[in-house]
Amino acid sequence: MKTEPSGRRRDRSLVPLVTVTVAAMVFTILLIAVRLQWAPLESADHGAAADINSLIAGNATAVGVVKAITWLGSDGVLWTVIAAATIILAIRRQWRLAAYLLITGAGLLALDPILKSLVGRLRPVVAHPIAHGTGDSFPSGHSLGSIVCYGAVLLVFLPATDRGRRRPVFITVIAALVALIGISRILLGVHYLSDVVGAWALGITWLGITAFAFELTRSAAGQPVTAPVAEGLEPEARADLKPARPEPATGPGFGHYGRIAAGVLVAWVLIVGSIAGVGELVTKAGNGNVLGDRTIPHWFAARRTPGLTHWSEIFSTLGATQAILIVALATCVVFLAVTRRWRPVVFVATVMAGELGAFLVAAAVVHRPRPDVTQLDRHLPTSAYPSGHEAATCCLYVAIAILVIGHARGWWRWLFLAPAIAMPVLVALSRMYRGEHHPTDILGSLLFAALWLTATTVLIKPSADRPARSASSTGIIPNGPAVTHRPPALASAEPSARAGRPGPRRGAARR
Repeated sequence: MKTEPSGRRRDRSLVPLVTVTVAAMVFTILLIAVRLQWAPLESADHGAAADINSLIAGNATAVGVVKAITWLGSDGVLWTVIAAATIILAIRRQWRLAAYLLITGAGLLALDPILKSLVGRLRPVVAHPIAHGTGDSFPSGHSLGSIVCYGAVLLVFLPATDRGRRRPVFITVIAALVALIGISRILLGVHYLSDVVGAWALGITWLGITAFAFELTRSAAGQPVTAPVAEGLEPEARADLKPARPEPATGPGFGHYGRIAAGVLVAWVLIVGSIAGVGELVTKAGNGNVLGDRTIPHWFAARRTPGLTHWSEIFSTLGATQAILIVALATCVVFLAVTRRWRPVVFVATVMAGELGAFLVAAAVVHRPRPDVTQLDRHLPTSAYPSGHEAATCCLYVAIAILVIGHARGWWRWLFLAPAIAMPVLVALSRMYRGEHHPTDILGSLLFAALWLTATTVLIKPSADRPARSASSTGIIPNGPAVTHRPPALASAEPSARAGRPGPRRGAARR
């Protein structure tokens, strides 16, 4: 086997050290120059801010794209990524890597506000302001957060990628994402160029320091020193870092999955058509007054109190898009980490994407006005039928119950029926209490959820990959290759038989 010369290995090992040192020097120079308001830097920053901001000013499409990119660097998204990755690592028992992510993120929480308050630089003033940034300007919080968060995820999960194919793609995607988020802050006119460059330099420095500290823990544990940028922080954890096990070669082919997808699509079209038809019957043939559609909203409105209004807001928020998305993402992360199969993730994604599409189509077709009472949620962009909050809540929590009951073996799995029943009821009451929906809007959502969950469960079979019941009596069991139990004598004889040698004699077995 060809070995790399020791001199070349030393040179390669110095590259990260030199990179981190240069990054620290760049950040220090920029920090001093910004703090002293060095005239050449101030002039260049103001000119660049005005010129770059003018590139997208007045272009609604470009502004929308840039805002979407900058959203990927917001605190909510970054901490969701860190939390999801930490959950996966904790379930896979990679405690050191989970601690690394949390410590690296915690350092980011301290670095950004402290430096902003020390420097005290004001935001840019541009001719065409597009967005509004809060707080001081140096360094850019989005740029610093994105390079630390996504960079840490890269160092942790790099061993899960193939060195020849996926690894360069993974590195390129992370680098491009960090670069685009930083550039988006300048395009929106909320940061100077030096704010972004300084944040990148500080982020590289912090990642280098934390990676070096991680290497010290490996050295203390007697493990070999690695090259984090080339191999990741923990190359030995490659099997645990892979999101799922590869499908067996003898498994179903593309045609089988294509038939399932076609069946799901046909079922969705039929169900959406039925729900829209029911809505048309209620609003047109029923004159909008079926099952107390006019009296029940007034009954709720007449009994509003500050306490009930507060609780209705809580449960209405739990059924809103952001909360539903967070719970759905957490569900996918947990089941992917535990089962190591994509089927539960595909099931949840299909259920929620189908619900969203059905809600938008049915609302546009029926176009039912809200109840004629005072609505507590002002200026909602969609119509009343069906209730998107109710449909999303029912689909999500019932889907979670289906997955847990299908994969778990303990008695506690039946406890998940409680939120599957309680959450839709509470969200339905809160939406009618707040004057946003008629009773038939809620019933239409429940009908859709029942039909859609039945169709996706039958077609996708989210628990088809679960292990045999005898494998464990409690807990959600990770899926793995099937194990055939053989008598000990036969099992001990197999290796020698494969090697062409006779198995152990009966007398030897007794001894």
